[in-house]
Amino acid sequence: MTSRYQRAFTLIEMVIVIAITGAMAAAVALFLRWPFQEYLATARRAELSDMADTALRRMGRDLRIALPNSVRVTTVGATTYLEMLPTITGGRYRAAVDNTGAGDILDFTVADTSFDMFGLIGALPAGQAPVAGNRVVVYNLGAASVGADAYQGNNTNIIANTGAGTLANESKITFAAGAQRFPLASPGNTFQVISTPVTYTCTPGALSAAGDGSGTLTRTFGYAITAAQPTPPAGGTTALLANNIFTCNISYQQGLADTREAIVSMQIAITRSNETVNLYNEVHVSNAP
Repeated sequence: MTSRYQRAFTLIEMVIVIAITGAMAAAVALFLRWPFQEYLATARRAELSDMADTALRRMGRDLRIALPNSVRVTTVGATTYLEMLPTITGGRYRAAVDNTGAGDILDFTVADTSFDMFGLIGALPAGQAPVAGNRVVVYNLGAASVGADAYQGNNTNIIANTGAGTLANESKITFAAGAQRFPLASPGNTFQVISTPVTYTCTPGALSAAGDGSGTLTRTFGYAITAAQPTPPAGGTTALLANNIFTCNISYQQGLADTREAIVSMQIAITRSNETVNLYNEVHVSNAP
């Protein structure tokens, strides 16, 4: 038998409780809406800032190790191409024999097939030692008229192999492409070693219906060196650095008083959900060969 003390909710009471709970939930959701949207907006801005900063830093690292006088910028339509020849390493070549007449010098009066450099290649960190297939560059002025333009190839030669130098604490570099007469000697008896060019391609894009920029910033490497700047490069490997690019401006300016100093200015704006992060960076480029 049912006890007279047992009670239950009536349907009306349940409906009232559900209505009150719904009203309270709506009030709480309305109260939390703006803080939640602000959190999402802050997270989005932080992500965009990190993306833009990472891209500019990556470009800056390549520019700081670029071969002197190898940076070139070309704009085709709305797309800007920034190309350079990053150096792997460098050193000092032997310009004269020692007092016993020993040593393999880099001879600028005739076509030469090898030379000794000061220091041991084996002591260099991994990735910084010249290997077969890399190129030796001497006194790059970026001037084809005097035969000192690495893009033209008249002051470079391909490395065949490296080994022990004629004297202790020296290394020998032998050329693969046969004898090469470098046109100009370096005042400091220095040389650089490069592999392949790098091109940054920045293409801005209009806003989509969702308020996102439609442009991209990419990095292409591993393609062949060409006399004229490729726009875009043919072959190689292309990696995406940033998307949602809305605007992009890259410029290269040499110093008026000292052409051995230059500045690369880079500005990119990334837009997502109608929010834009705009970053600007300048990188000093040393063109002292």
